[in-house]
Amino acid sequence: MRPPVPWFAGGMLAPWCERESAEQPVLDLGRDAADWWDAATPGLVARRGTLVLAPPRDAGELDRFASRTTGYRRVEEDEIALLEPDLAGRFRRGLLFPAEGHLDPRQAMAALHDKLAATGVEFHFGADAQHVFGFDRQIDCTGMAAQNDWLRGVRGEMLTLRTPDISLSRPVRLLHPRFPLYAVPRTDHRFMIGATMIESQSGGPVTARSMMELLGTAYALHPAFGEAEIVETGVGVRPAFPDNLPRVETNGEIIAIKLYRHGFLLAPAMARQAADLVFSQDRTKELAHEIDGQRRSA
Repeated sequence: MRPPVPWFAGGMLAPWCERESAEQPVLDLGRDAADWWDAATPGLVARRGTLVLAPPRDAGELDRFASRTTGYRRVEEDEIALLEPDLAGRFRRGLLFPAEGHLDPRQAMAALHDKLAATGVEFHFGADAQHVFGFDRQIDCTGMAAQNDWLRGVRGEMLTLRTPDISLSRPVRLLHPRFPLYAVPRTDHRFMIGATMIESQSGGPVTARSMMELLGTAYALHPAFGEAEIVETGVGVRPAFPDNLPRVETNGEIIAIKLYRHGFLLAPAMARQAADLVFSQDRTKELAHEIDGQRRSA
């Protein structure tokens, strides 16, 4: 069975950084995500902020990034060394987004599974989700499999590297005019390196070009990544609407949720919208039945 797209996610709860390329609703909907995940999966959210850097030749990218975002403070070379000692002397300036956080998506999904299973929720893995009947409501989170004519696929490729020669305390974004990168620390000296954004619905293996670009940019962040083990590669196809905004849609008994590349960031807010939609529809039906009953008895 093919892993779901969240299996390859970065798990960055970074609404202020995402505002650089996303619309204001992404920030508005995502600003409380870290609080929700912290409550739902205690101990899994790290709140150490996000560090945004650029090589000296691309220093102008920092100013461009800053002009499109809020919630940051500028940091100089000495503070970068305090925040991330292994990056000391490599970057002169950066941006720190102190309110942001991150989690390991695989740990978070496992924790949610166990929590829901303990309340009696049933999980059916490997099932055909296209032919589900007999329920009052269906919440469709099947991504590109939903067969929505308005959806387009945006391919994302990632690597997991392992090296004990560098340590990071928080996600680090390295800016580049053509190929920006983020490195998210995991356990056991592992780092999630990502991610490409390619207009394609192909779910095939990571391409040679993407592999070289990911590795080259990781090496620019720190040469230790040049000697790292490549322990995993992954590909996911993100479901996106033309405006790249998240959306909850209803079609009869089916409520569909599409989050583009902001799954863990926007899932809490969009799930609340879906739940409100379910319960408001159910309440509307209850009221209709009550009114109909009153008319019949009148």
